[in-house]
Amino acid sequence: MMNLITWLLRIAVFVLLAVFASKNSQPVTLQYYLDQSIDLPFSVALLIFFALGALITALFVRCRCHSSE
Repeated sequence: MMNLITWLLRIAVFVLLAVFASKNSQPVTLQYYLDQSIDLPFSVALLIFFALGALITALFVRCRCHSSE
């Protein structure tokens, strides 16, 4: 039963993200140093920064868990 609930939640999150991505496809320009820039859809830019934040958080949590032992 718990497995079914987990899969239903995964499907719901996927549908929410798909609708969000389809509604936020306007291009945004990310500016870098030395006048470099890149154009990405807004949803892709948010996904990249969300993934980077999750990765950094996972690394710090892992480091904190290993250092406390």
